[in-house]
Amino acid sequence: MGKFEIEEKIVAMLKTVYDPEIPVNVYDLGLIYKIDVSDSFDVSIDMTLTAPNCPAADFIMEDIRQKIESVEGVSSATINLVFEPEWDKDMMSEEAKLELGFL
Repeated sequence: MGKFEIEEKIVAMLKTVYDPEIPVNVYDLGLIYKIDVSDSFDVSIDMTLTAPNCPAADFIMEDIRQKIESVEGVSSATINLVFEPEWDKDMMSEEAKLELGFL
């Protein structure tokens, strides 16, 4: 399995992770800034949160790590929490904006 297929599976997994307070997945919210898959299939994900003091941060990050590590072919997953650039609602997909009433 190549990197592209693994990245597709990772995106599919990310779409199953939700912030408990928002009915939209973390991928469509625009919280995932970068997905890196190394030649040895170690995955590194840069993500942010809708708010720096999000009480569910640890829960969300652990949920993502476990789900990514369950993807066939992935060796390990590292989730990096970043706050640059700061998240704003313009980063959401059209579907997410529609779901949350921003359109």
